[in-house]
Amino acid sequence: MAYLAFYRTFRPSRFDEVVRQEHIVRILKNQIAGDKVGHAYLFCGPRGTGKTTLAKIFARAINCENPQDSSPCGKCPTCLALANNSNLDISEIDAASNNGVDEMRDLREKVQYPPVAGKYKVYIIDEVHMLTQSAFNAVLKTLEEPPRHAVFILATTEPQKIPATILSRCMRFDFKLLPISDLEGLVKSVLDKTGKEYEEAAVSAIARAGAGSCRDSLSIADMCASYSRGKLTYEDVNAVLGSAEWSKVAHICGRILQEDADGALTATEEILSGGKGVGVLVKDMLAFMRDCTIAKVCKTAREIINLPDETYKKIEETASAADGHKILRVTEILAKAETDMRYSTNGRITLETAVFKASTPLSDYNIDALIGRINALERSISAGVAIKPAPAAESVPAPKPKITLQEETACGLDPFAEKSAKPEIKIEPAEPKPAAVKEEDVQARLFDSYNRKPAAVGGADKNTVFAKFIKSLRTTRKNAVLFTLCMDLEHAFEGDKIVLLTDSEAVLKSLSRAENSAFIADVLADIGVPDHEIRLKAKSESDYEKALRELKTNFDGIDVKEK
Repeated sequence: MAYLAFYRTFRPSRFDEVVRQEHIVRILKNQIAGDKVGHAYLFCGPRGTGKTTLAKIFARAINCENPQDSSPCGKCPTCLALANNSNLDISEIDAASNNGVDEMRDLREKVQYPPVAGKYKVYIIDEVHMLTQSAFNAVLKTLEEPPRHAVFILATTEPQKIPATILSRCMRFDFKLLPISDLEGLVKSVLDKTGKEYEEAAVSAIARAGAGSCRDSLSIADMCASYSRGKLTYEDVNAVLGSAEWSKVAHICGRILQEDADGALTATEEILSGGKGVGVLVKDMLAFMRDCTIAKVCKTAREIINLPDETYKKIEETASAADGHKILRVTEILAKAETDMRYSTNGRITLETAVFKASTPLSDYNIDALIGRINALERSISAGVAIKPAPAAESVPAPKPKITLQEETACGLDPFAEKSAKPEIKIEPAEPKPAAVKEEDVQARLFDSYNRKPAAVGGADKNTVFAKFIKSLRTTRKNAVLFTLCMDLEHAFEGDKIVLLTDSEAVLKSLSRAENSAFIADVLADIGVPDHEIRLKAKSESDYEKALRELKTNFDGIDVKEK
């Protein structure tokens, strides 16, 4: 006999063998015991939850001569006759390939013939939502008032596509996805029956990959059992599923939570260079972040995660080193990246962008505003508009003398003070204030130095130095990481030295590392730039700070306090 897959070999044949769905099993058993079998049933729910299996058990049970606890005995003449595939009392129809009006008219004619072996003639129509509107109309009347010997069982994963006129004529049963604990028990029982040894972590991984579906879980278990020669291990399951090595995924997520963009991007490139799919890596990272969230929040995290002690200890350490808001932010960024990959032509860039954004929270910005600034700058450059230095800072006015509150009252500045003789007023000259150095002046001097000097340095054109520098970072994997960090930098010249400016402290810290700084110096030397410096741009003065400074200047004699 040809080999049968696990989900076919171990398909339940009795109600008590069905995993979960107790609410449906109980109703069906009570109807059989009370001889209150309906004429039309609708089984709907996700794939692999037992719709077709329960339909077959119910079809044999209502025809069994000696049901055992409302389940078919499998020994009576009727059960033996129904077990033969040539029997016509139980008909399975695939609506996906028999969805026309002609097929439904043929069914309407055949339903009039009485059953041969049993009491009922059962029609199981799978994927019934695939029927056309004309086909639904053809079977509508028959479904409402069929012969006494006919029972219809409609199965579908998309009940919303079925017309309301059909739904109202059926008893609807909604199947639910199975919990991981039940799937683990199912997989263990199947592996035990086949004599396959296994690790607990391997069974847990199979159950999680099944995502609530019995059929999916057993199909994965079938592949893993064929892959493993001896005892089924957690590594065997990861190899079959194509998942990245767990320790490497944990390393990437740890670097992200520690805001190490260089380390996170480097580890990501190593995994992708090894042949792992981008989509699989994102799912593995999301699964790890989910485990970190559970370890951070839940008191029973050890039982929920159900991984080996060494693995769980690593998850617990990673979660304890980061706060909950940071874990939530990284999870949201990765989840959005997974969604964006469906519409992206280059999922690798989408993942790298998400990793960089997640590991640099200080440089999180609005992308639309940045694009607008870049477009405006490109239009100015293409139009040949020269960059003018900012106007010189206005001279600071001489400080006003300080007058005490008692002197204000005595001079009549306070309208509610009593009039009295004017005392001698002592005026103390205020200390001169140093002129404030504005960030705009620093930038202006940088650009002025650039415009006034010859547009060449070390034999290289200043207008193309930065473009050549960025272009040279597109060769190896290490350069790709630096390219991601340097692509948003601004630049200016101080003589023959190029100054690279960034808004992010994380980017400044990463580029200032000894190995990265030396690599950048070598690249610039090849272009013709002898020296470079990486700086953090000064933050612009806010409106509040500007207003407060002007208030203190205009009312210099009065003590202005901030609250």
